[in-house]
Amino acid sequence: MGREAPRVPLAATTSTKRKSDASASGGSRAKKAKTAPNFSVAKDLVDTLLEDDDAKVTGANVRRLEGEVAATKPKEKSKEEIDAAAEKLCGMCVSGIKKQMAWKPSCKTGGARWAYNGVCVDPLVFGALFHLAGPPKRKAQKYTVPEFEVFMGSIDASVRYDTLEMVGNINMRYQAAEGTFKMSGSYGAPCHMNK
Repeated sequence: MGREAPRVPLAATTSTKRKSDASASGGSRAKKAKTAPNFSVAKDLVDTLLEDDDAKVTGANVRRLEGEVAATKPKEKSKEEIDAAAEKLCGMCVSGIKKQMAWKPSCKTGGARWAYNGVCVDPLVFGALFHLAGPPKRKAQKYTVPEFEVFMGSIDASVRYDTLEMVGNINMRYQAAEGTFKMSGSYGAPCHMNK
């Protein structure tokens, strides 16, 4: 009881501060006093190129390169190519929507939601998908199910003892600058909703 353990002094921790280098002294002043870059070499190079007799050849090269760039621009698609691309896009959309149509308890009330995001960089193809004469004029459009089925066909999914169908309105938004679109809507089981 009367015996206590002898106290041992704790090892003193030594902390060392980082000493500054001679090169780092006045670092803030060096950062503030920046000098303008020297463009004299570039200016001399431009002057020698302009004085050269091959400047005419350089002009011909510029015209040749402009012609090559014009040749690489995408050519306008024919009506058949646009229709084929729209048909392929329609198939991808229908497939993507059907994959999302699965049984949920909200199918009984027609409140199950689906959303499909896609990419179509050619506005003419996207317009052809919705039977428009050209690219879509509006960013967003709302369709009823019968109107949407005219463009995409009947979209329904079979579940165990029932069939799921689209209900309500379908919203479509197209971002022409980005080449992306989004379609969203609701689906449900009509035999349960009517009860």
